[in-house]
Amino acid sequence: MNFIYSLGFKVYSDALSKIAIEGNSCRVINTISPNSYGISTKDSLFRAALKSSDYLVLDGAYFALASILLQGKNIHKNPGPIVFYHFMDRMNQAHGRVFFLGASQPTLGKMKMRASREYKNILVGIYSPPFKTEFSEEDSIKMIESVNSFNPDILFIGMTCPKQEKWAYLNKRRINTKLICSIGAVFDWYAGNYREIKSIWWKLRLGWLVRAIQRPELLRRNIPYYLIFLKDLLRALFYKKL
Repeated sequence: MNFIYSLGFKVYSDALSKIAIEGNSCRVINTISPNSYGISTKDSLFRAALKSSDYLVLDGAYFALASILLQGKNIHKNPGPIVFYHFMDRMNQAHGRVFFLGASQPTLGKMKMRASREYKNILVGIYSPPFKTEFSEEDSIKMIESVNSFNPDILFIGMTCPKQEKWAYLNKRRINTKLICSIGAVFDWYAGNYREIKSIWWKLRLGWLVRAIQRPELLRRNIPYYLIFLKDLLRALFYKKL
């Protein structure tokens, strides 16, 4: 398997098909983008969660600028929607079990209904945790019990960044599943709460722009973190040339 080190992170740069869904140990897939990189410089727990990922995949295509400019290596794109559909297809072929953890009950209901139409061989479990910045131990126990009683092959978490990654990092050893995928906004897209971004925009590396048009408040909130990424990239380029 191919991994590329970029700005202190070990990023997976191979096809998702090479990731096995088997064994007794739970593995975690997280995504990295300029935005999540910037957040990680201010949040040590989130940074630890990203660094401990079994597979840290490229979400925001522009994070690959670091590896391209510093090492001459490109990173294979595996944004959240691609991760979700890839593993849903595999679970459908394997007659597997998946669990959606996060979002509201209506959103999860819409996701489960759509999945029942599109993936007839998959059994789907759902749980909507309380809407909080941080979960109590009691909250986490209820979430873990819901997941474990269903015993899914894959757990998809959609609780926004960085809450979902930190929760998975702190609780992965208590969860009975083969794979945890933190995919955030994909829950809203798959439920139809927001118009789904077509694959052509991801191929053109403009998925971020479509999302910014859909939800401009996210772009305004995330600009400081994009600037942190650019600052650190420019600093690394400067020291490389010395």
